[in-house]
Amino acid sequence: MVNQLIVTVTRRCNLRCSYCPTAKDGWPSLTPPDAARAVSLFCERFEGGDLKLFGGEPLLVPDVVRAVFSAARDEPKIRRVYLSTNGLGLNQEWLDFLRQEPKAILTLSMDGRPSDHRRLRQALPGVPDAYDHLMSLRDELVSMPRTVVTQTIAPSTARFAAENFEHLLSLGFSRFNFLPGYYVPWREEQLAALRTGFSDIASTIVERWRDGRFLYVRNLFTWAPTPFFNTGMIVDADGSIHPSNLGLSAGLADTLEETRVGSLVAPPTRAALEAKAREVNALLERRLAPEVWRSTLSADHELSRFCRGLYGDFLDYRRRRNAA
Repeated sequence: MVNQLIVTVTRRCNLRCSYCPTAKDGWPSLTPPDAARAVSLFCERFEGGDLKLFGGEPLLVPDVVRAVFSAARDEPKIRRVYLSTNGLGLNQEWLDFLRQEPKAILTLSMDGRPSDHRRLRQALPGVPDAYDHLMSLRDELVSMPRTVVTQTIAPSTARFAAENFEHLLSLGFSRFNFLPGYYVPWREEQLAALRTGFSDIASTIVERWRDGRFLYVRNLFTWAPTPFFNTGMIVDADGSIHPSNLGLSAGLADTLEETRVGSLVAPPTRAALEAKAREVNALLERRLAPEVWRSTLSADHELSRFCRGLYGDFLDYRRRRNAA
């Protein structure tokens, strides 16, 4: 279970996305020494693995992001470092930096067509248009060797999921992760639209694979016991340690004391972290409104159905590539 470290760099964000549950105000951000300590602790006590920089928007605290990369760079127990970002903090300097980091995987959160991206991602005053900013860096982003686009699918845009995917493909991206909205209510017709959208997306993916064209779907290689929220060693922005980052949600902030198992100053044992992780799903079911929990499980079921339907074609595609 403890094979990934999730560093919540900050809860602050320069966007207010309609589907995002994160409580953003009233929290500190990690310091560079605390971030480096998290990496060391993960390797020393939990044997390392993958590392994810999460938020909020991590690039609002650039010194912390750089500190994590520095700590991970020469640490053989860290396999990959994922930077999840809305992209507003990216510039040529950051892209050059990430190109030179052999473990870096840049994960961009996007919604698809500019109309949907802009409608769902409201910027704070003085913040530039997120879609326009990403398009200004499009050629660089597409040419980077490890850029993954997380296509978020809100209930209100589920009927456009396939069109939004086609738009992202048309921009030149070829690595994807799919993320339906979790912990928000879905109506039955919206879930039906999500199912249809995933079916149409799968058809496009399979067609590309059968033509021998590259397309990577990260969801085929990931699994988590809790929908949406990450499981592992979670270091929150205040330095506390949890087995899940469900406490990011404003609606679940009162669970933080229940999931806390230590801090960077007083870290937990592996056994304590794993024992607490086994309580997370029951805690969610107990705390969430029944319709929200049902919606979350239903959206997650549609994502799982989508992945199961792709495995056979993916294996055929990989066999053909390996034989070529």
